[in-house]
Amino acid sequence: MANLTIRKTVREDHDQIITILKKTGYFTAEEVDVADELLNSYFEQSTESGYWTYTAVDGKVAGYICYGPAPMTDGTYDIYWIAVDPDFQRRHIGSELVKFAERDIASHKGRLITISTSSQEMYGSTRNFYLRQGYLEGARIRDYYRPGDDLVIYVKLISED
Repeated sequence: MANLTIRKTVREDHDQIITILKKTGYFTAEEVDVADELLNSYFEQSTESGYWTYTAVDGKVAGYICYGPAPMTDGTYDIYWIAVDPDFQRRHIGSELVKFAERDIASHKGRLITISTSSQEMYGSTRNFYLRQGYLEGARIRDYYRPGDDLVIYVKLISED
């Protein structure tokens, strides 16, 4: 990880990010389409799109994170996407992306971060990852995505201001 760099996502990262999302096996085709839309919105409008996107590079694109201010809130930010290429997992790249986002959000006077995910068993490692990053389960909406698949929202207070 000595060569890991986190930088603003550029258009040339697009195809590699989409490939990573598909390779992880965690995202449906519809979800990949949404990520594609968000990336394109970011490329067209930068942070004015409401989506702040950064790429982790370790020789090649290793992962990315997309987050932004939650509309109509005072200092609340959502982490919308985080994905690490399976070839780079277990190297703490996801943790580095989250720490980067937290520092960036704090520098913009952010105070609270939310991350949403599914309660499906296959996302158990994702939920555990959020817990290891210091996030707590803040809310759960039963049967949100479909019967038996809850929306789980993790939260972390990063500033009392």
